[in-house]
Amino acid sequence: MARDPLPLPVSLDPASPTPLHVQLREGLRGAILDRRLPRGTRLPASRMMAADLGCARGTVVLALEQLIAEGYLTARTGSATRVAATLPDDTLPRPDGTARPALAAAPNLSRRGGRLIAAPARRFMAGPGVPDAFALGRPALDAFPYAVWARLLQAEWRHGPAERPDPRGSPALRASIAAYLAQARGVACEADDVIVTAGIRQSLRLLAELLLDPGERALVEEPGFPGIALALASGGLVPVPIPVGPGGLSVSAAGPHLQGARLAVVTPAQHYPLGHAMSLENRLDLLAWAGSVSGWIVEDDYDGAYRYAGRPLAPLRALDRGGRVIYVGSFSKLLLPALGLSYLVLPRGLVAPVHQALAETGPAPPGIGQWALARFIEEGHLAGHLRRTRRLYALRQEALVEAAHRHAADVVSVAAMEGGMHLIARPGPGWPAALGDAEAAARLDGAGISTVALSAYHVGKSETGLLLGYAAVPERAIEPALRRLAETLRAAR
Repeated sequence: MARDPLPLPVSLDPASPTPLHVQLREGLRGAILDRRLPRGTRLPASRMMAADLGCARGTVVLALEQLIAEGYLTARTGSATRVAATLPDDTLPRPDGTARPALAAAPNLSRRGGRLIAAPARRFMAGPGVPDAFALGRPALDAFPYAVWARLLQAEWRHGPAERPDPRGSPALRASIAAYLAQARGVACEADDVIVTAGIRQSLRLLAELLLDPGERALVEEPGFPGIALALASGGLVPVPIPVGPGGLSVSAAGPHLQGARLAVVTPAQHYPLGHAMSLENRLDLLAWAGSVSGWIVEDDYDGAYRYAGRPLAPLRALDRGGRVIYVGSFSKLLLPALGLSYLVLPRGLVAPVHQALAETGPAPPGIGQWALARFIEEGHLAGHLRRTRRLYALRQEALVEAAHRHAADVVSVAAMEGGMHLIARPGPGWPAALGDAEAAARLDGAGISTVALSAYHVGKSETGLLLGYAAVPERAIEPALRRLAETLRAAR
């Protein structure tokens, strides 16, 4: 069923000496030339248009017939009147004789804005329209309990809170998150300690502005997720990359890079993208450093819930006795990317300042969906979904490793990881010598395979490889995708 068109951006003046049909004709022509009525726009029926404008239907019909004759509108028997796809003259003057405005001049951006748009584009996460094989950051949508989620959303629309969203997040959702984290991740917290946000970048900008002054330094992992450094920089901080080894980030190996830094953002349970777990020694050293400089640690528990060898590792927050660790998590990678909800768990001393800052500046996270998510957690659906997807992702990782060994061992080497949702394909003996990983990713994208170059996660000297997300790829699709990957890389020789 076709939707009713919106009222037209035209008004008529009965007191004007200009006839109404001329006013309507020129008003529509001006709206078309100004692109307020884009090409292909369906116009309301003449009776509806006459009712909207308060004039006779004959006035509308006369104006439309003139514009159809001039080529601005098209009409076919039994079909709606539409703005023509090709206009007779896009450079006609306005009806009042004035020239049409020239193209807008380039805006005057700030130095920071200039740096942002001058930075080379690097794809480091799957976007819309990217194929599932092997998209990063995409969960198993085929395993999501849509029927349950639809029921809870429907109930939220019927009975959920209708007031303006709380900038801290729904009280019900914050209480559910606190209970879930205490049971599933060993993070002891209360609902007041939890803040719901629209993503980790919003969380980091908030913390950067509240905890440090512009120009102060913050430690980030090298390699690491580029969005973290970008969020810190947008908050006025200077990200300082610290190389990550098999035991994770080591402050004892950071040397002079620690000078002046009072914030560190780390992924201790499952380093992204290399997959290392931070050793106990490095965890304790990092906590001691934060206490010595009155600093803060942001623990990004990315993929922390997905570990296939034994139980998930305890978060760094569980070792914190000085109130220096801010724990951050997301539901987008666990459930649905479109959900767009993350959370941070504050040390007790930061609860009041952050609450006050949010009350002053906001913004509130999306309100719709929070009540449904709270019920999703309370009713045990999140726990059940995590159990199912842990088994599923372990199977899919195993299938990816085996398929790579069978069909692509000459061009890539793929080793299993103890957790996470992606693996790294490193160059094999037959990888073309002159082929960089960014070019390889571009070639594979053209073949319908989504990969991301490992070099995109490095600031300095990089290593070559491709990140392959497997969570969203059914087992039956992994083998043909690996064959296509191998064929594409071999063809690059």
